[in-house]
Amino acid sequence: MLKHFSASLTLIIFICASHAYSQQDFSKVVIKAEKVAGNVYMLQGSGGNIGVSVGSDGILIVDDQFAPLADKIKAALKTLGEGKLKFVLNTHWHGDHTGGNVVFGPEAPIIAHDNVRKRLAVEQKSEFFKRTTPASPKEALPVVTFGQSLSVHFNGEEIKVIHFPQGHTDGDSIIFFTGSNVVHMGDDFFAGRFPFVDLESGGTVEGLAKNIGEIIPKLSTDVKLIPGHGPISTVDDLKLYHRMLVETTDIVRKKMAAGTALAQIKTEGLPEEWKSWGTGFIKTDVWIETIHRSLTKK
Repeated sequence: MLKHFSASLTLIIFICASHAYSQQDFSKVVIKAEKVAGNVYMLQGSGGNIGVSVGSDGILIVDDQFAPLADKIKAALKTLGEGKLKFVLNTHWHGDHTGGNVVFGPEAPIIAHDNVRKRLAVEQKSEFFKRTTPASPKEALPVVTFGQSLSVHFNGEEIKVIHFPQGHTDGDSIIFFTGSNVVHMGDDFFAGRFPFVDLESGGTVEGLAKNIGEIIPKLSTDVKLIPGHGPISTVDDLKLYHRMLVETTDIVRKKMAAGTALAQIKTEGLPEEWKSWGTGFIKTDVWIETIHRSLTKK
């Protein structure tokens, strides 16, 4: 009884933390399922996109948004298949991708890069968000971790999980569903928007551009991409995103080399082509400052 009470209390505390993290009314969130290709679906709700493998072996999910959405996510999964949840993959540590770990962890093993467990296991302070994220409870931590890569052989295909360092964070994984020809990019890819690069968690703008540049040649022309945020995308969408990363970084770098102050660079802005990219979570001036801070840190 005491053990059950303790586990329930831990869940309540973690859910409260998730609420504070997102500052949303989760009761209004609708989880929408969309077929991507092959065995793979995408769930959209609040937070990072969830990838889902459905088949004779059961269900595997990539990321799990926020704990208060777990019941809605479970209901959406049942519409895709009646199999049991067998694996949870985390693309990185951020709460809008791992908040549901506390609920799904007791049901299925969580797999992630070594640095995801390390960051989830301790308190994380963010100057960018002006908040502190508490350490996750034991049941929310990955139980299988890796350094470079691993494969899950599931639902008739090899699901490759590959670490790409110093991009969005220091623990990013890209998930390749090799049979379905689908790739879950996690937050290394914000479709049509400037990305959030977590410099405090080991991310770098140049590292992100380098990683995307290395991934593109590995993709077929008809691959379907699940971004961390945004709609199902194509390799052409990713190429445009990569060009944005390279060109905007080069603009800021050249102005820094010429001695232009950050405030002036923000005032001058970026070319009109990228105007709509600043209408998402990361505005144009924030993106310019992120690039500036990343290059200065280097």
